[in-house]
Amino acid sequence: MARTPHAQLIDIKRWADRGLYEAVGQNFDRLSKEDAFLLLRVLDHIHTVDRIFQHHLQGLPHTFTAPRSETMPELQALADSAREVDDWYAAYLRGLTENDFEQVLDFAFTSGKPARMTRGEIILHVCLHGTYHRGNAGALLQLRGLTPSRDAITDFLEEAA
Repeated sequence: MARTPHAQLIDIKRWADRGLYEAVGQNFDRLSKEDAFLLLRVLDHIHTVDRIFQHHLQGLPHTFTAPRSETMPELQALADSAREVDDWYAAYLRGLTENDFEQVLDFAFTSGKPARMTRGEIILHVCLHGTYHRGNAGALLQLRGLTPSRDAITDFLEEAA
């Protein structure tokens, strides 16, 4: 079934996002002001892009003018909102049929440039985009001698078993 890989990718994203927020929360006070800001900026960027594409999937307008928030949210508010949006994606996928993944959606990027992607491509983008930037956040933690969360599919499968 076409939707199984998408659902699994979203489950992995949810698990990895929660792990990253937990690792960041445990170490946030150990970071310099500059590193804490950079880490928040990365987390906010991941989350804002997730929200932008959530709107595209729903066919709803959004007010984002950039792939980041205008004002930096607090860590806990960001973590709570990210959890809510990750849960939305998981529930959203449960309501799709195989054919829905091939449906083409027209929208505009925050730059105003027109875009066209299938629902499946959007889900794939959200998952891969988050993976890339969780890697950025994990690297920052490692550079500061802190332990990042587990983020690999193999780790997810091991925990799920």
